[in-house]
Amino acid sequence: ELKEIVFVIQSQSNSFHLKRAEDLKRDILKQAVDLGKELPTVLLIHQIDRHEGAWTILPLMRDFSLTYGRNSSWIFFCEEDTRVQVVKLLETLRRFDKSKEWFLGKALYDEESTIIHHYAFAENPTVFKFPDFAAGWALSIPLVNKLAKKLKSEPLKSDFTIDLKHEIALYIWQKGEGPHLTPVPEFCTDDVNSYQADHCATTFSNFLPLCGEPVNKEDVFVAVKTCRKFHGDRIPVVKQTWEREAALIEYYSDYADISIPTIDLGVPNTDRGHCGKTFAILERFLNHTSPRTPWLVVVDDDTLISIFRLRKLLSCYDPNEPVFLGERYGYGLGTGGYSYITGGGGMVFSRTAVQKLLASKCRCYSTDAPDDMVLGMCFSGLGIPITHSPLFHQARPMDYPKDYLSHQIPVSFHKHWNIDPVKVYFTWLAPNTEESHNGKKVGYNREDL
Repeated sequence: ELKEIVFVIQSQSNSFHLKRAEDLKRDILKQAVDLGKELPTVLLIHQIDRHEGAWTILPLMRDFSLTYGRNSSWIFFCEEDTRVQVVKLLETLRRFDKSKEWFLGKALYDEESTIIHHYAFAENPTVFKFPDFAAGWALSIPLVNKLAKKLKSEPLKSDFTIDLKHEIALYIWQKGEGPHLTPVPEFCTDDVNSYQADHCATTFSNFLPLCGEPVNKEDVFVAVKTCRKFHGDRIPVVKQTWEREAALIEYYSDYADISIPTIDLGVPNTDRGHCGKTFAILERFLNHTSPRTPWLVVVDDDTLISIFRLRKLLSCYDPNEPVFLGERYGYGLGTGGYSYITGGGGMVFSRTAVQKLLASKCRCYSTDAPDDMVLGMCFSGLGIPITHSPLFHQARPMDYPKDYLSHQIPVSFHKHWNIDPVKVYFTWLAPNTEESHNGKKVGYNREDL
């Protein structure tokens, strides 16, 4: 029965994301009313605020087991842009014996072993399947109860949360003792309007959000972190690719080179961390740029980014809110840690967020501390949640399953390692590789990069 399904929307507290999650919740409940069914439970994950790491889902298993372990059959997870056909979802779940341990989803797999999964299953990475969250995924209550019991006796060990969907699948698999992901063809990421979506219980409605006109070019200030040793190889790539999309851009280095030009912030280069440099950039943005410039983007010199698409994405966010946006990672979340935006994919700040951060006394504990993690710690201490977008990427296109990237219009990738970065930019990120018509996705002319 529908009332035996607990829907969990992987929501966020930022006003734009909150509205989307609430719209999805209303839609699910309206479908239940129209069917004349008893209403299911629909939870928004960011409102389960006993855990800073609620978004990592596993810490919630004990709560789910205690609260829903007796009267429910399934916990069904989905993203705010997942669209659910409730009748088809019911039909799909009825095919599976709810008294057994099931882990259901749309299967993704690595085509080659990748750094973001710590090179897991290096001999044959295609054997290990993990769920595409955009299509929705489900756990049967017997499996939830088993996970809750295990978590009670063995707390989560991993310090870092990098790719949640892969890490959850690994945890459930338990080195072969737990269930594998069972692929469900009705869990789809086809566009909701596509002819292929007829058989689907779930579809996916968004490739790149656009909420009105893209923000003006002059509303985005871009700060590129570099150092003298990369002036000759990395900066020319930026200039050949995305620099022309930025109206306001400065290069920050440990050496003033007028040919680029770079600005020496007076912070010596460090081999890692760069916290001192990043905080100097934040202070410069606040004190030496126009107060009418609402957005700051901080990127590495080997970040490939579409400022054009970023301006579309930023149309959805209110710069009067403290927004800290990018790809979310977690540190120590099982034991009261914090979330942070990983730097290589690009970190986006509203001026309001920078003002609140610098008004606090939170600063680097050393010049070479990891800047992205210190920023996460500071914003967490200020009670300012970070905002995740899957369109920012800390790694290269080939480090992600093709099927996962197929329902995205990406904003960034990172690293020049073993690729032709100019080719990657023009294949994946250049404005003319994408432009959608009437909000519909258009096929890309991509190579297998």
